[in-house]
Amino acid sequence: MQERSSVTDLANRLRQELNHYSPDGKLPSSRALVERFRVSPVTVSRALAQLSAEGLVVTRPGAGAFRARPRTPAAPAGDTSWQEVALSADAAAELVPRTVDASGVMVSLAAPPPGVVEFNGGYLHPSLQPERAMGAALSRAGRRPGVWGRPPVEGIPELREWFARGIGGPITAAEVLITSGGQSALTTALRALAPPGAPVLVESPTYPGMLAIARAAGLRPVPVPVDADGVKPALLADAFKATGARVFVCQPLFQNPTGAVLAPARRGEVLRIAREAGAFVVEDDFVRRLVHEDAGPLPRPLAAEDLDGVVVHVGSLTKATSPSFRVSALAARGPVLERLRAIQVVDTFFVPRPLQEAALELVGSPAWPRHLRAVSAELRSRRDTMTGALRQSLPELALPHVPSGGYHLWVRLPDGTGGTSHAFGSGGEAALVAGALREGVSVTPGRPYFSAEPPAAHLRLSFAAVAGTEEITEGVRRLRAACDRVLG
Repeated sequence: MQERSSVTDLANRLRQELNHYSPDGKLPSSRALVERFRVSPVTVSRALAQLSAEGLVVTRPGAGAFRARPRTPAAPAGDTSWQEVALSADAAAELVPRTVDASGVMVSLAAPPPGVVEFNGGYLHPSLQPERAMGAALSRAGRRPGVWGRPPVEGIPELREWFARGIGGPITAAEVLITSGGQSALTTALRALAPPGAPVLVESPTYPGMLAIARAAGLRPVPVPVDADGVKPALLADAFKATGARVFVCQPLFQNPTGAVLAPARRGEVLRIAREAGAFVVEDDFVRRLVHEDAGPLPRPLAAEDLDGVVVHVGSLTKATSPSFRVSALAARGPVLERLRAIQVVDTFFVPRPLQEAALELVGSPAWPRHLRAVSAELRSRRDTMTGALRQSLPELALPHVPSGGYHLWVRLPDGTGGTSHAFGSGGEAALVAGALREGVSVTPGRPYFSAEPPAAHLRLSFAAVAGTEEITEGVRRLRAACDRVLG
């Protein structure tokens, strides 16, 4: 957050000084700006990039930065209103009209304004990311022979083998496809397994990005409730019978947003119920590498216990590295693998080979286990700090489950908060989210995590995207102030 604020401050100062330069006039060198403003080279680079994006500055490699020429008047905007008819013309013919709504995803992707404590983030703070190790891995990968050539469409064999070993059980490298991030893998899986208009069973609550994928594909998400032990098998069986669904999407390990782990007694039941329904289970194993230091041994992926090809497994490196390190894997057994492969080829051809080679260099380096151990310890510390601060300062927010993995807590607001008439005023959950932002802390509302009407109002609070435990304590203090203001 401090780096982001420094970039903004420097960009504002340079923007004010641009009038001192004629068009095409050269700005001081990056070294001169570093010395003058006492900031890092990275801050200078990002500030100039921001001005370049605004069209105020032009950067020329090897020459420096220059004031841009004035823009020519914009061309007439035209009339795009005809698209409303074109985009909805075939909706009447569809059983379930497709809707593309990214709002639930953008809550976690959008960076808050400078000075705001980021409890809405979905990725590790830069201080927790293995930036040096990733940079070194990318440098080594760039020197590999043939690195800029076309990779196999399924992914390079060594990386497929690494993912297969991590899953275990019957999965082999031949049954793994390298994909560009978990979101892309889930999109491929749902397109392969369910035709438009079909129902798809989802955990309730569940990841908004998956709901967005399903609805954009014209699928009908059907909720199956989750408790502290994961999805409820009896309700899952009822949902399969009532809907005829052939797909169930779940996160058995540190479920998003509840943090629940599917109980040992339920694991076999879920596979049996799906097999009897003739259905697939899409296992989104998204944070296996963000286990907390006190978690103990983790259960194996469901795919490791599946001999009949029921499970389509999704695993990713992104959450444990960086939002820009988008390398993941799809694993499946049987004829469905060819359909998954065909859809991926049609959509993206393949994941760029330099990125695959860099991933292989990273996970094979001594820095990788050190990074995972450091993150494990830090996430436990942050989780404990946030849990303690919430219990002390906001006891009215129920915290039904404290997870031993992942990067967030799921809290329930007082009863009645989600309705139109309640102690928090009209809008409830939304009013508190807006009030929190005014106090300088961004939080994620619970409503986008439900595919139907939510049973109560919730917030998801991330402890991974902030700078450290002091910022967590300050963020909870601001959230307390927001609750007092909204209640008052």
